Amino acid sequence: MSANVQTVQSIYQAFGTGDVPTILGKMAAEVDWEYGSVPNGVPWLQARRGPEGVAGFLGAVGANLEFEKFEVKELLGGERVVVALLDLALRVKTTGKRIAERDEAHIWRFDEQGRVLWRHHAPPHDRRRPAGGDPDRGWPPPRPRPS
Repeated sequence: MSANVQTVQSIYQAFGTGDVPTILGKMAAEVDWEYGSVPNGVPWLQARRGPEGVAGFLGAVGANLEFEKFEVKELLGGERVVVALLDLALRVKTTGKRIAERDEAHIWRFDEQGRVLWRHHAPPHDRRRPAGGDPDRGWPPPRPRPS
């Protein structure tokens, strides 16, 4: 197993136990989290930079999502990239709606020192509605009007 595959494996293990310092310790100072993301209104699917951005992502995940399943099925490694395939099932805390993904791809890119430079996963388009928003209007979900 390559060093980069081991790094990604350790990040997922740390995620599973809530070990944020270990996750942040694997990030390059210039990590580009959710690169290529477009503004979408979903709090946990925002483009972020630096370890502080990764911490913001982890905080948004904890505040908004409840995981029912988080299974890393495959880790495929190249020289400076690792692709992980995962099965996920979760509920959005604010709406109670469920999101399920099969074979969601996470792409991890590394610098010469083996620190994470980029991380990206499935597009958020199918996640806006379970998050409680309209796919065309984004987050936050509209609040019901008092009767």
